[in-house]
Amino acid sequence: MARMYDLRQKEIVNITDGARYGFVSDLELDTVEGKITALIVPGPGRVLGVFGRDQEYKIPWEKINKIGDDIILVDCSTENVLIGSE
Repeated sequence: MARMYDLRQKEIVNITDGARYGFVSDLELDTVEGKITALIVPGPGRVLGVFGRDQEYKIPWEKINKIGDDIILVDCSTENVLIGSE
């Protein structure tokens, strides 16, 4: 069983284009179902989640292909998962 701490130690890589999104910073939960619905990763240009643009990657749980020891492989389009204003 994985914990939030374990997920934060894994880098997210897109298998579609090889893009490296970074490390998990937060989760989106469905409190009714008790399930994780998405992984949240700070967007490009962010430093420690504080400085930079107000964008983030929101990776839907169903787009996760594989969770390994130190990496999470996802299969999605970067344009569809990058949210927020530039």
